[in-house]
Amino acid sequence: MTSALQSYLEAHDADARDLLVRLCRQPSVSAQHLGMGEMAALVEQLLAAAGFTTERFAVPDAPPIIFGERKGRSPYTLLLYNHYDVQPPEPFELWDSPPFEPTIRDGKLFAHGASDNKSEIAARLSAIHALLATEGDLPITLKWIIEGEEEVGSSHFEDIIAPHRQRLTADACLWEGAGFDVQGRPELGLGSKGLLYVQLDVQCLSRDAHSGGAPVLPSAAWRLVQALATLKDASGRITIPGFHDAVRPPSEAQIAALREQPVMDEEMKVTYGVERFVDGLTGHDLFVRQAFAPTCNIAGLESGYTGEGSKTVLPAKAMAKIDFRLVPDQEPGDILAKLRAHLDAQGYRDIQITTSETAEPVVTPLEAPIVRHIAAIAESFEGKRPSITPLSGGTLPLLGALKRQVGVPGLSAPGNATYYGNLMHSPNEHIRLADLARAVRFNCHMFAQLGA
Repeated sequence: MTSALQSYLEAHDADARDLLVRLCRQPSVSAQHLGMGEMAALVEQLLAAAGFTTERFAVPDAPPIIFGERKGRSPYTLLLYNHYDVQPPEPFELWDSPPFEPTIRDGKLFAHGASDNKSEIAARLSAIHALLATEGDLPITLKWIIEGEEEVGSSHFEDIIAPHRQRLTADACLWEGAGFDVQGRPELGLGSKGLLYVQLDVQCLSRDAHSGGAPVLPSAAWRLVQALATLKDASGRITIPGFHDAVRPPSEAQIAALREQPVMDEEMKVTYGVERFVDGLTGHDLFVRQAFAPTCNIAGLESGYTGEGSKTVLPAKAMAKIDFRLVPDQEPGDILAKLRAHLDAQGYRDIQITTSETAEPVVTPLEAPIVRHIAAIAESFEGKRPSITPLSGGTLPLLGALKRQVGVPGLSAPGNATYYGNLMHSPNEHIRLADLARAVRFNCHMFAQLGA
């Protein structure tokens, strides 16, 4: 890093924080259609202020993708991806300060969306401003897409970008979401699990009945929980026939990468308030299970009366939301068909399945040239070998569409102010301001090295 750039960053150390405050102060809850137009306008304004040529990519009934492009000294072109929407902030009563009123306490900035994903937008923009101020232009050409539906499954993403695929051509793509681990090592993420999100509905009566009728009337609640119990056995293994048939085992290199990561048992126990993990897993075995095990998770249950006090009813309806996280080479459509066949075979043809989100698993190989290149750049930042996660436990729904439409390899690098205790998607989501400053410096370093 040049002395001019270092001096600029020291003199403007509050710029990224101020940008993040602006971004977080504007609500942008895609699931509730709250503030999306205003947020899109703010993102476009910020890109234009950094010298990007901007354009809105859109289809009806969806928030627009903001696209920006700025030429650099090198023809090397990097495609950046971020999202500007956030999850619903409820329950409000669990927030120590209002979710859309950014508040600084103990060196941390608390606000909804601060970690996921607005701090990365702020860090990348601040790095771009710093490079422009000290060098006059950018070392590489940047293309940037910032969408507004990631938190609801990116359902329109591919339809939106498909007509513009030629505009998105690049040498490589950087996704979002990586930071530094507890040892200060830069993190690289090479992919995410797939997703099948479904809702199960069953109705046994025309209306709720007096619970005194339980000896003679069917209960939707019991029927649903009994059906759910057929999906996993007592050991936690998913029992849908054929569910594991397509699972690709992790390679020795992928497992070795996970075993180089720092053990986080105690920190995770404190964060989640647990005394032990499933099956007593500890250490690196915990990481391997989390990365490469497919899941069948009950995300929500609803039936009967759930208000204060008691109400003696026999529920007529019951509903469950389930998300399946899928690993290579599982396909959402195949798992959906197997779920339907399993419920039918178990005698639950009356349970309706509605699909709300699907995504395929996407993984960039460890041996890909861009992975090796970014890993070398990351190590040269502070002299620490990067911590590489071959497959994350979560899902970036858009990765499959990027792979099909743009066709360049990608990964996430530490441009985000994220750490294990960020509480993303939860009340009191926050970032550490020191992490934000570090993310700005890393982005400056990475862009410069890619230009070299």
